[in-house]
Amino acid sequence: MDRRRLVARANRVRQWGWPRGFPLVQFPNVPLALAFAGGVAATMLHGAASSDARAVSFLAMAVWAYEELVDGVNWFRHLLGLVYVISTVTHLAMAIRR
Repeated sequence: MDRRRLVARANRVRQWGWPRGFPLVQFPNVPLALAFAGGVAATMLHGAASSDARAVSFLAMAVWAYEELVDGVNWFRHLLGLVYVISTVTHLAMAIRR
């Protein structure tokens, strides 16, 4: 397959949103996918590796939430970003207290 066609298809998938006129659900971008992967890895690993994976997950989630808060496609996505910024800061504070 031609590289340009592959990139065009990947971009089309990444821009998927439902419903089309007011996207509430979108295909995960890089920070969100990294946050999920870090969270899964943190549950599967032990010791320092688990802590590192959890830190990657927190950082990636904070980046995703900030991007949604600042550059979300509609008011719902901005609100979702705000909720996750607050949630991530709260979870991080609780993790630091341990």
